Amino acid sequence: MPGLGRIAVSLCRLALWPPGASLAAVGYPRNLLNDAEVIVLDLRPHWWFFAKPLFLLIVAIALGVVALAFDAPSAANLIVGLAIVVAIIWLGVRYVVWATTNFVVTSDRLISRSGVLTRQGIEIPLERINTVFFRQNLWERFIRSGDLEIESASEQGSSKFTDIRRPLNVQNEIYRQMEGNENRKFDRVGKNLSGPGLSIPEQIEKLDELRRNGVLTDEEFDSKKAELLRRL
Repeated sequence: MPGLGRIAVSLCRLALWPPGASLAAVGYPRNLLNDAEVIVLDLRPHWWFFAKPLFLLIVAIALGVVALAFDAPSAANLIVGLAIVVAIIWLGVRYVVWATTNFVVTSDRLISRSGVLTRQGIEIPLERINTVFFRQNLWERFIRSGDLEIESASEQGSSKFTDIRRPLNVQNEIYRQMEGNENRKFDRVGKNLSGPGLSIPEQIEKLDELRRNGVLTDEEFDSKKAELLRRL
């Protein structure tokens, strides 16, 4: 049984490893970024993601110790042994899922990727995000975990992300990047409209082109157009 104890300790260290530690994990590929796009956050699920298989492993090992101490029948020892094996396999599978799950915030987008054999994901441009909600119960506040819900103008409408580390900090960072993205967008609009000798109608035409290309929303186009018309 000492060998099982060492296994349990090793797996506990794996599951409870603090954020930022050098566990092997697949980071978001830099070659998939847009020009001048920067990764701000690249997160894995919170360590609570391992709680269920870890709990099963600890309980199974405790039962194994009791079974040995009281000289339980072979059938009981076999069941406990199988439970330990199942818990170790489950924990290993959860680790592989953890290592291949990304929640990424960049200067342009929010990206989620997950899956081992098959992959799935979602990308939400920052300019399409309307509201970011975070939720934590009392225990999640203690362990600094929680859920995020993103309401956006995309087809999905609302997207929920679970087991997020420090969700309040992530929420604040998303809003910070949204503001920075908005400022950069208007800087680009200003440069496009600052051509030599452009008349007000020509500037409005350029604005409409930016709207058609998805750089500006209808609301932003109307606001900028009204500002230009006031100069006439």
